[in-house]
Amino acid sequence: MIWLLAALLVVWVALGPWVLVAAAVLMGVPRVRWWVLDRVRLTRRGLAFTAATVAVLTGLVVVLPDGLLPIPQSPGVLATPSYVGRPASPNPVRAGEVPQHPHLAANGASSMHDDAWASDAYAGAGPLGAQPEVETAWFGIEECATLTFDRDDRLVALCGDTGGPSLHVIDPESMRKLASLDLPEREESDRRPWEDLCGGAYMYLDDRDRAVLATTDRRVLVVRTADGEGKPELTTDDSWDLKPYVPHGDCLIALLPDWSGRIWWLSQHGLVGTIEPRTGDVEVHDLKEEIWNSFAVDESGGVYVVSDTALHRLEAGAGGRPRVVWRTAYDRGAERKPGQLSRGSGTTPTLLDGDVVAITDNAEPRMNVVFLDRRTGREICRQPVFAKGESATENSLVSLGSGVLVENNHGYRSPLSTVLGFATEPGLARVDLAGGKCELRWTSDQVAPTSVPKASWATGLAYTYTKRPSWTGVSAWYVTATDVETGRVRWSVRTGLGTLLNNHYAAITLGPDSSLWIATLGGLVRVRDRS
Repeated sequence: MIWLLAALLVVWVALGPWVLVAAAVLMGVPRVRWWVLDRVRLTRRGLAFTAATVAVLTGLVVVLPDGLLPIPQSPGVLATPSYVGRPASPNPVRAGEVPQHPHLAANGASSMHDDAWASDAYAGAGPLGAQPEVETAWFGIEECATLTFDRDDRLVALCGDTGGPSLHVIDPESMRKLASLDLPEREESDRRPWEDLCGGAYMYLDDRDRAVLATTDRRVLVVRTADGEGKPELTTDDSWDLKPYVPHGDCLIALLPDWSGRIWWLSQHGLVGTIEPRTGDVEVHDLKEEIWNSFAVDESGGVYVVSDTALHRLEAGAGGRPRVVWRTAYDRGAERKPGQLSRGSGTTPTLLDGDVVAITDNAEPRMNVVFLDRRTGREICRQPVFAKGESATENSLVSLGSGVLVENNHGYRSPLSTVLGFATEPGLARVDLAGGKCELRWTSDQVAPTSVPKASWATGLAYTYTKRPSWTGVSAWYVTATDVETGRVRWSVRTGLGTLLNNHYAAITLGPDSSLWIATLGGLVRVRDRS
């Protein structure tokens, strides 16, 4: 009995779920069933040992979700390749420099979208694919949507589980939590858990290594992440209660400072507000349009907010009150597409050199990348991307200097969209702005269900989190590096198997040591070159 069950277990782990289906079918053949039953002897001792083993392993997974264990994975380790391609050589991108915001942590370390311009790009390097090493840390069913880095290169992470968000300081080497702060639980709402952005998706790290975040009970907190000796200590330095301004049923989505240090915040139902940190004064403007994304700010005082209807530039008026400088409507299509959280743009505005801002619309039959003039809101050009009836994105564009990278998320409805080898519609494209016109440089057939992709200007590589459709029923997830000049995939490394490796709208993040991080439904994944 033992050798037969062991053999079945080994084959199942190697080849995946179809092994159990095949075993069940074979047991339906009388001759095979008789042969197996003649050799299988179930005893109380054997059943007790098996049950105890399962209980111990399950108990370890349940009681140690602090990064000590790797993320539990599904079977099928031999059904998909662990690495394809070859190491890349650096081919730097010619791009201007994103200005360093005086009230944010260093560019690349301050927020989900890396900097004040929401460039989603790094001046530094990422992994080149030289014998890449993949390590995971099991956090339970908890995803860290925003990863930032303090001056000691520790991760400061805003994470969330089914109950609500938490703030963690994480050691970058051991991948274990050094300090944690439980934040208020989610309020009751009709939002599905995997679509709830309220107070749990966006935060930023300021120039003093403090996490500035919105809570589910409509407050803004400033949390110190280290004491005077640099030890992790999550202590609230300041807070502002916005319940008098944000009514019950609405919630805070995102926040960033402008160049003067004034904190701007957005609510899902379209409120745009400011907080003067020195006095606590709050001012509010109602756009009367829903907001589902973060925003960008520039050194001229511009604040760029995309709603489900239009792109806005706002500035602080008298007393810090937000005022709309211009509003440019875009094609929001006829419906909310599968893969998006709203009927509208799924992108945070991305700022580019030359006073340009870029978003996507929600047009049919094909979504467009749209470039606009930051000063006037005038549309410069638009470029349709991906196949007809199969284009949507819920992730920010990536700045490539003269253009942007856009990812297709069409078909992603929930984590169930990617189980048992299923995948979403393919598509990764580069669109450039040249001479006042849009140019589609290349399109790739990569399948990236939900990740926020990133680019390294130093290496010339774009990093996506991809999943290959598989008839074997194995859900294999990969970090894939693409040459931004040609669209050619240089290498892919498998991060793991199963739903717990689904990143579900979290961002890829490059660390100060050129390692790559990505949060999943089960914890953290780190990819770094061995050589």
